[in-house]
Amino acid sequence: MERDELECFLLLAEELHFGRTADRMRLSRARVSQLVQRLERRVGAPLFVRTSRRVALTSLGRQLRADLEPHHRAIEAALERAAATARGIDTVLHAGFSNPLTGEIVMKTAEALRDSHPTLAVEICEVPLADPYGPLRQGEFDVQITELPVGEEDLDKGPALFAEERILAITSTHPLATRDTVFLEDLADVPLLTLVGNVPAYWLAHHVPTHTPSGRPIARGPGMTNMQEALMLVAGGKGALLAPAHTATYYGRPGVAYVPFADAGPTGYGLVWRAGHATGAVQAFAGTAREVAREMAQGDPRRAVPGTAPVALQGGLPSLGRRPRTRDEGVHVV
Repeated sequence: MERDELECFLLLAEELHFGRTADRMRLSRARVSQLVQRLERRVGAPLFVRTSRRVALTSLGRQLRADLEPHHRAIEAALERAAATARGIDTVLHAGFSNPLTGEIVMKTAEALRDSHPTLAVEICEVPLADPYGPLRQGEFDVQITELPVGEEDLDKGPALFAEERILAITSTHPLATRDTVFLEDLADVPLLTLVGNVPAYWLAHHVPTHTPSGRPIARGPGMTNMQEALMLVAGGKGALLAPAHTATYYGRPGVAYVPFADAGPTGYGLVWRAGHATGAVQAFAGTAREVAREMAQGDPRRAVPGTAPVALQGGLPSLGRRPRTRDEGVHVV
């Protein structure tokens, strides 16, 4: 039996209508009729009763359908598994996240893929702050959601997924901690912590600027390699930190105030993978991550970078456009 005969027989047995069967197979009615007649000649007896009003299976047709359907489903499943393997879907994907917010999106993406791509296993790992691209280059990750900008020649990136406002993390005893908002010009009055490690210069220039918009120098505070170390230095009055807004939710601690910026651009996030390694698994992850980010996006779209939206999390990301501030043991959550 030819595959087109098999598929035509099973579809017609389901639809009992030559027109609908032809539409589903994208064939003409005449071609469907030819395939059925060819199969009936092969079997040696009619499989359908045809009248001007109806199409029905003969008893032989019902028997053949019952015998063929399980095998046809098994063949289709085997072909799908083979195609998934060829696309790189039937595999383990290592996905990296750079902070708690991107971690939540990676987790939700993995959960969604469990339903849509059950043969794709996603393992989740944290991207080290001081070496944002090293594990990806070494093959420890296949894809990661990370802060923008990314300008590495050996890495490919997708479009920006979302953006969030930036805030200033500063010791609660500093005069800026009492402000409702701060401005980039205020950074001339406090040293900024800098990130030590394998970090591109353009990334540092964006996230740890050296001058205010008017050209005033911004002093450098101590170096740090991770967020816990950074917040310990901030609480001790050693310097301030430019941070994405979600930091106030995930890293609230005594001695640290979080104050929103009135004029700083948002922090954007996007997907990054090794150039030439956009496998089927990576593409499936990327498409699902875009959907997850879109579903989580809430708030004022004017705060987003073009084509993105700010994200609100379950449990409450600080809404920096809405006050009041709350105080608790020296923690200023905005």
